Amino acid sequence: MRHRKTPADRIRRREGFTLIEIMVVIVILGLLAALVVPKLVGRTEEAKRTQTRVQIKNIQQALELFKLDNGFFPATEQGLESLVRIPESGRIPKNYRKGGYIDRVPKDPWGNPFVYVAPGQHGDYDISSYGADGVQGGENEDADVNSWDEK
Repeated sequence: MRHRKTPADRIRRREGFTLIEIMVVIVILGLLAALVVPKLVGRTEEAKRTQTRVQIKNIQQALELFKLDNGFFPATEQGLESLVRIPESGRIPKNYRKGGYIDRVPKDPWGNPFVYVAPGQHGDYDISSYGADGVQGGENEDADVNSWDEK
């Protein structure tokens, strides 16, 4: 005769985690978080500065293409918008690329516009982001990110 398994037998044989095992896992995860989180905190500003440098490099590439097609860089008054649409004032480019050189002029990671000056004091043009405070100068997260510092 076979012994029939009752629902109580099935519950007793069910395997799973005990409360102690779950608590051990939670403690281990807490220790890992305590070690990792402090290393990640403060990296946000560093990431924004790196993103700003990448954006400046992309703008510089678009400016170089503009010059390659037209023989000159856009003037300060024409600004970076001249990379999106053909300028209507100043020196008008004759070989402007259909569709422009970039889709849109980016803002820096802090939401501020890039500052473009041509001719620049440090080269054919200068591109700057004024950092977190949006004001020229500053230290730490408020420090400027400049195209001439990246060369």
